[in-house]
Amino acid sequence: MADNREIVAGIRPTSDRDWLLVAGDVAEISTEIESTMKALADRFSTVVWAPGNHELWTVPHDPVRLRGEERYRHLVELMRGLGVVTPEDPYPVWEGPEENLTVAPLFVHYDYSFRPDPSLTPEQSLARAHESGVVCTDEFMLHPEPYGGMAEWCRRRVELTERRLAAVDPATRLVMVNHYPLVSAPTRVLRYPEFAQWCGTERTADWHLRFPTAAVVYGHLHIPRTTWHDGVRFEEVSLGYPREWRARGIVRPVPRQVFPHPER
Repeated sequence: MADNREIVAGIRPTSDRDWLLVAGDVAEISTEIESTMKALADRFSTVVWAPGNHELWTVPHDPVRLRGEERYRHLVELMRGLGVVTPEDPYPVWEGPEENLTVAPLFVHYDYSFRPDPSLTPEQSLARAHESGVVCTDEFMLHPEPYGGMAEWCRRRVELTERRLAAVDPATRLVMVNHYPLVSAPTRVLRYPEFAQWCGTERTADWHLRFPTAAVVYGHLHIPRTTWHDGVRFEEVSLGYPREWRARGIVRPVPRQVFPHPER
């Protein structure tokens, strides 16, 4: 979207040591993803990327026709070619003025477990969403191949990621960057509660406690804000659609500063 491209064009570092954390949904077309990320990588000393659902869509007008895991792997190689850190790369360490932090981009997907009514099965919850007309476009554009479904893909990503997080040196705290919130609490303010089931997995609900975590950075909900869960800071950093940020106004600088903690 032209308005969002204009904002991205204005994103600049404040020093030659600034890192940029990109929590997904850069674009849907592979060429736009590449051009946007190249522009950002050329400006910042380090750019870290976690994929969103929109990057993984296979839309009719994208020349790249790959689906599912193959599309994700294609994007990983694209990012590596630009010098961008992906969830498949070694986690880099940011050297801050107060402490060093391990920055971990994640791709753990969702499995429909963030259901507004936990008494329903995933199948029943999806059926209710279709009846209400609140259905994520993922159901038509995001394909789980070669897995049997999103839940299977999510389970595989969670298992892989847990092993990597457990191997991180506990001497440095983590900044986890994921497209979806790792806990379900932020979804409780959604205008349409049915949408929560496309917003993460309960399998990650204790990660900010199990692993030494300084902050969690995510997007997806289009509700930029800071929340605290079990004493850990969660930063929702999405820009959203022009109609959304025009309605509320861009009340904070873009991009948001995560560390050093702006309140300090």
